[in-house]
Amino acid sequence: MDIDENLPLRGTEPLKQLLREDLDPLSIDELKERIEQLKSEIARCESKINAASSHRSAADALFRKG
Repeated sequence: MDIDENLPLRGTEPLKQLLREDLDPLSIDELKERIEQLKSEIARCESKINAASSHRSAADALFRKG
């Protein structure tokens, strides 16, 4: 049994599906709303990155040999 078998799958499939979606049927307003939602998701990801970086820096400082 592979140790990674029990881990949840990463959320890459919805992103791949989003990238393949045909944008032609969408109106300008729908496209603008989509952009706003994507910007919100980008901000959420950037916030997570910043939090993880801060946590990592704090851990490094705690365990740094002095």
